Amino acid sequence: MVFEAFEVVTVPFNTDGWGPPDASDTSSSASSTSVAAANLLPNVPLGSFSRAEKLGRVADWTRALSNPSARPPTGSKSDPSSIFDFSAFAVDEGFGLANSSGNADEDAAFRLVDGKPPPRPRFGPKWRFNNFHNRNQLPQRRDEEVEAKKREAEKDRARRDRLYNNNRNNLHHQRREAAAFKSSVDIQPEWNMLEQIPFSSFSKLSFTVQEPEDLLLCGGLESYDRSYDRITPKAERRLERFKNRSFKVTTSDDDVIRRLAKEDKATVFATDAILAALMCAPRSVYSWDLVIQRVGNKLFFDKRDGSPLDLLSVHETSQEPLPEGKDDINSAHSLGLEAAFINQNFAQQVLVKNGKREAFDEPIPNVNEGEENASVAYRYRRWKLDESMYLVARCELQSTVDLNNQKSFLTLNALNEFDPKYSGVDWRQKLETQRGAVLANELKNNGNKLAKWTAQALLANADMMKIGFVSRVHPRDHFNHVILSVLGYKPKDFAGQINLNTLNMWGIVKSIVDLCMKLSEGKYVLVKDPSKPQVRIYEVPADAFENDYVEEPLPEDEQVQPPEESSTEAETNGAAEDKKPEGHA
Repeated sequence: MVFEAFEVVTVPFNTDGWGPPDASDTSSSASSTSVAAANLLPNVPLGSFSRAEKLGRVADWTRALSNPSARPPTGSKSDPSSIFDFSAFAVDEGFGLANSSGNADEDAAFRLVDGKPPPRPRFGPKWRFNNFHNRNQLPQRRDEEVEAKKREAEKDRARRDRLYNNNRNNLHHQRREAAAFKSSVDIQPEWNMLEQIPFSSFSKLSFTVQEPEDLLLCGGLESYDRSYDRITPKAERRLERFKNRSFKVTTSDDDVIRRLAKEDKATVFATDAILAALMCAPRSVYSWDLVIQRVGNKLFFDKRDGSPLDLLSVHETSQEPLPEGKDDINSAHSLGLEAAFINQNFAQQVLVKNGKREAFDEPIPNVNEGEENASVAYRYRRWKLDESMYLVARCELQSTVDLNNQKSFLTLNALNEFDPKYSGVDWRQKLETQRGAVLANELKNNGNKLAKWTAQALLANADMMKIGFVSRVHPRDHFNHVILSVLGYKPKDFAGQINLNTLNMWGIVKSIVDLCMKLSEGKYVLVKDPSKPQVRIYEVPADAFENDYVEEPLPEDEQVQPPEESSTEAETNGAAEDKKPEGHA
C-alpha cells in the first residue's frame, strides 16, 4: 500500500499585528513564501474592528427566512449574508478552496431546510408550541415571549378595570362626589374663612387630661331589663313606638350651662355629642358643622337647628353606594331619620316596664310643666385643660343596672339593618353564630357612628354601653322593626378594640379650643369640608342661623302608614296602643 507524503506547511508569523501577513511582507524563503501564499484566502473579507465595539453574530448558519421571495439576490450588496456566502468555493484536492462558479446556480437554488413558516397552533400563544422549531432563534423567541407577556398583562389589567367599573357601576364614585359638593351648611359669600385644618394634622395630636369633676346630675333613670340580653334572631322582639321623648337643647340654650357660666365655673362649654364629633372628626365622611360663639372670655360650642348632628348617619364609612334620591327609603337622609327614630324607641323599650325611676339632684332642664321625660340623666362634668382654662360638658346616660350589688350607669344605642344586600351580612343568619363578623362589618360600614358612641360613653363615665341590633321586618318596610340581639361592652375595652385613642381625642379638642380662644368676640362656624378630609372655620354675622326655617319631621302618629298594612290591621294596632299605660304609645 502506497502512502502519500503529508507535507507540514509553515505558518508565517506576523510581527506587525494580528492575522496573516501580506504575501509581499513575508521574509521567509521562496518555498515558504509560496506555501504561505497558497494557504491565504484572498476572497475572505477581514473587517477591522475596535475592542469597544459589540460584535454580533459572525455567521448565522441556521437562520431560516420566513419569506424567501423577499430575499435580495444572492451575492448582491443588499444581501446581509452575502459576505458569508461560501457557495462560490469548492474544496480542492489539497484541502484548499477553489472557485467553482459553475456550481453557483445550483448552490443558490439549494435549501437545506424548508423555508415555509410552521403551521399556526389552534390554541394558546404561538411561542408556546413552537419551541422545537424555533430553537435556533432563541433571542428572537425571547423577545416575542416578553411581548406576549406584556400583551397578556395589559389585557388582564383592562379586564380587571372593566369588571371593577361594572360591578360598582360607578355609583360609589358618583355618590361620593355628589356628597362632596353638598355641604351641611350653605357657605355665604360674605363669610370670611379664617382657618383650614387638614385631618392629617389631627393624627399627631396628644393631650393628657386629669380625672374630671362631677358638678351636677339632673334627671332620672329607670332600670335596664336584662331579659333583652337573651334575645336571639330566633326569639326576636317587635320594636315598640313611644310618643313622649325628651328634647335635647343645644349648649347655649341649656339653663344649667347658663347658670354655670354665670358662676364662672368654666371657660369652655359643650355637650357630649359636640365633643364626640370633634374627637372623631378624622373618621367622618359626610359634612357636618358646629357653631362657635365667643362671648367675653367664654367659648360655647353649639349646633344648629336641623344640624346633621341631630340625626344618625348610616353606612357613612361604607364602600357600597346608597341611592341618591332623597325620597328613597334607603337614601342617606331617609336612613338617618329612620336610625334616629329606632335609637330613641330602643332606649325606652329595653327598660323595666312600670319600674321605679331614680331621681337625681335636679330635673331635666328646659322641659315644660306637664311633660313626661324619657329615662335620661344629664351629668355635667368639668375637665381642666390648663391652669386657667376649664371645660364643662353635658354628658348623657340612659339607664342603670345593678351589677354585683353595685349600681352601674348605661348608655343605650341601636344599629339598624335596612337591607342585607347593602351591608353584605345577613344579621338573621350570622348574629347567633358569628357575632364578631357582624360587629366587624358594622365597624367597617359605620365606623364614625360607633366611635362617637364610644366617645360619649367615655365622657359620661358609663360603666357599660349596650348596643342593640334592630332590623326591618321586610327590607321595603321602614316603619316596622324587630330587635334581634343586644350586646354589652365596656367603653374602655371597646375603645381599644376600635383603635380609639383617648389622648388623641383630647388633643384634637385642645387644639380646636386653643385656636378659637385666639379669635375675637363674635360667631363662627366650623364646617367639615364635604370633599376633602379637613375642617374650615368661617366668621359669620351675629344673626346667622337665627331666622332660618327648618322643617321638622312629622310625629309618628301623623306619618303615613306603610302601604302593606291594611285598614283592619291599622285599627287593631291603634286600639292596642290606646290600651297601653300612660306615657307609652
